[in-house]
Amino acid sequence: MRQHGVVPKISIIVCTYNRSQLLVKTLQSLLPLENLELAEVIVVDNRSKDDTAARVKEFIAAYGNEMDIRYLLEPVQGLSAARNTGILASKAGLIAFLDDDAIPCRNWITTIVSTFEEKPEVMAMGGKIAPIFESKRPDWLIKPFELPYTIVDLGDRIKEYPSKLHPCGANMAMRKAVFDISLFPLELGRKGDSLLSGEETWLFGQIQRQGHSILYHPQMAVDHFVPANRLTEDWIMKRYYSQGISNAMKSEGFKGRLILIGTTGAKILYIMADSVLSRSQGRKLLNKCRLESIRGTLHMIWNRKRESAAG
Repeated sequence: MRQHGVVPKISIIVCTYNRSQLLVKTLQSLLPLENLELAEVIVVDNRSKDDTAARVKEFIAAYGNEMDIRYLLEPVQGLSAARNTGILASKAGLIAFLDDDAIPCRNWITTIVSTFEEKPEVMAMGGKIAPIFESKRPDWLIKPFELPYTIVDLGDRIKEYPSKLHPCGANMAMRKAVFDISLFPLELGRKGDSLLSGEETWLFGQIQRQGHSILYHPQMAVDHFVPANRLTEDWIMKRYYSQGISNAMKSEGFKGRLILIGTTGAKILYIMADSVLSRSQGRKLLNKCRLESIRGTLHMIWNRKRESAAG
């Protein structure tokens, strides 16, 4: 354990909602990590209805002498609200986010802290995320579906994230100074059982516009649980529909909406052309999902127009 009064180097924020059993496994996976004494762990309970509070308090009673850990309740529903609560409560200059169903590799903390110390130009970083499937991986889960399932492997070399990609919330870290720019936007991100997203893309967009570096590090690796109830065609189509809504919500001003309409039109043309060539189950489903994303975007645009017309 870190000596009393010494400021931690890294704050690990674990936001959770109604997944107490998986959460306890994640917390237990932190115990054998290298340099755990450099970290504080903040569990933010986003108004769970299960036994999360009791299970976390049991864990703290059992392992509080081995880990600097706190439990916080965030009554405002939403992942962004929960993350912001953890950020505001954090003491360290580095912040790492870990999903409540993710298991980090042994040198996870070491990799994050040492990289930020050695590379002052890096403002945020992420790494590999390997799936732990609860049931058999479906045949239709082709490569383009991996990112919606938070499966990430950009190779074994440290590098800047490619254009249009960024760290995923299951495994990401940044300097706390990032949040001098902005906290996570409350209108975006998961809320309860909804599949809205986009808050991470928005934040990393802000970081990039400030000219800061975002690094991919293969040794910052976690395993991530994928439950059986998400390994269905129905779920992935809902995921794409929600992404379409999120895309529309991120567009700001007349210029932003014009760009969104233009890119949506281009997507429709691409899908029509690709559908002619698609033969496999996975490619056919992908185009259905892409159309669902467009439907979500158009639905959101239409609702905004109606709200604007209503004053």
